[in-house]
Amino acid sequence: MTRIAVFGAGAIGCWVGGRLSSGGSDITLIGRPRVMSELASGLRTSELHGTTRTATPTLATDAAAAANADLVLVTVKSAATEEAARELAPHLKSSAVIVSLQNGVRNVRVLKDALPDHRVLAGMVPFNVIRPRPGQYHRASAGALMFEAHDAAAPLSEACVRADLPFELRDDMPAVQWSKLVMNLNNAINALSGVPLARELGDREFRRCLAAAQREAVSLIRAADQPLARVTPLPTAWLPRLLTVPDGVFKLLAGKVVAIDPTARSSMWDDLEAKRPTEIDYISGEIVALADRLGAKAPVNARLVQLVRDAERGGKRDYTGTQLRDALGV
Repeated sequence: MTRIAVFGAGAIGCWVGGRLSSGGSDITLIGRPRVMSELASGLRTSELHGTTRTATPTLATDAAAAANADLVLVTVKSAATEEAARELAPHLKSSAVIVSLQNGVRNVRVLKDALPDHRVLAGMVPFNVIRPRPGQYHRASAGALMFEAHDAAAPLSEACVRADLPFELRDDMPAVQWSKLVMNLNNAINALSGVPLARELGDREFRRCLAAAQREAVSLIRAADQPLARVTPLPTAWLPRLLTVPDGVFKLLAGKVVAIDPTARSSMWDDLEAKRPTEIDYISGEIVALADRLGAKAPVNARLVQLVRDAERGGKRDYTGTQLRDALGV
């Protein structure tokens, strides 16, 4: 059986690893001591619509635990990718395949540069995972995992089939990752709102903020001749239009695009709550960097970067929709 290690097992890593483990795969979770200690008596994963499973993966806190892995799923925050590769490099088997399941669009290149002798594949996690209590990780929104279509992805595909975990093999992963980035622009807005995702997205003023950030991003991505993929029932470029409709219309339509648990919040909100650095530079900041490369401007996303950095230093993170629109100038 394929041995799978999950390096940087936080919310996403514990949920994905736990689901694969409950399906019978040989899983080792490698994460922070605090997280691993919570799982000593077992890991529970739950679904958006209620199913709960229990798993007992191998637990570790050191990269050396990946030494026998055939497949390594990297789930660290984007800023830690290079360090993760350095930690893994001395321990990996020459045949080990690396799969990035991270936010942003840079991580696969960072891993390939740091691990040139290994096959590195792109992946995408479209859903949100929350930790309702110690030892339990709950999938709080809908969507299927996406992996780069390659022969080396076969063991991961087989593990997903055993676990009854929906996935897609894609030959357009850069377009998938840029589309996920456009959707992830809501991470900052949710973090600054201080309310759950469903409540934030139910407020037209917050949605107007997100629509402005997404329109700016889509325009720049098109200017860079970077294709976007459809990762929801609606084309990515149509999302800003959906966001600006009246609340009642949005409520009717949004459930057909993506279902969200009423308690879910963005991972960026979690980071601010835990006083951890956020991934703002790899999400909204990526749009600002793209604008710089094109000799253009991205004022909405640049302002979101500034507001989140202020929040990291203890600044305001309970904006109303109207206040945030004023702060963004939209």
